[in-house]
Amino acid sequence: MSNSLASCVSSLRSTNALLSSSISILDSGVNDFPRLGKVLQTTRHFELLPESHLQTAQSRLLSTLTPELNTLLNRISTHIDKLSRREQALIARSELLEGRIGEERRASNVSGDRVSAGMRKGSTMGSKPEGREAIKLKALKAKKERLGYAVERLTLQAQQRERQLRMSVAAT
Repeated sequence: MSNSLASCVSSLRSTNALLSSSISILDSGVNDFPRLGKVLQTTRHFELLPESHLQTAQSRLLSTLTPELNTLLNRISTHIDKLSRREQALIARSELLEGRIGEERRASNVSGDRVSAGMRKGSTMGSKPEGREAIKLKALKAKKERLGYAVERLTLQAQQRERQLRMSVAAT
């Protein structure tokens, strides 16, 4: 019996040693599991979606962007209209100022001619009745030119206001 017990003990010791080596082998294999899990984990680089999801997302995006784009386009068009009206106003103003400058040049030339003619003839012209009438005639001609210029200026201003009114009616 002692022989059989000795063989059982030795068999138990060899089994225990075998189990210890198995545990150490399994321990070394199990310690690497977290790293292996990360290595073997699948990563989705591209998400596959059904076409219906894409279409609904596109329609939602379109429905949110369309009103904003329309308001921006309206703001741009009104700003462009304002700029064009301002351009027309500046053009009309420049034409008006050019007319004034041209009128002043003509008036200065006419007055310069009068002064030089008066100096050449002397002061006797003012004392004669014909000389007074000539001066009165020149004054009336100058007044006629000034009134013509005023009519021209008022016409240009009326045209400018008509353009502004048309542009404001077109903008609304």
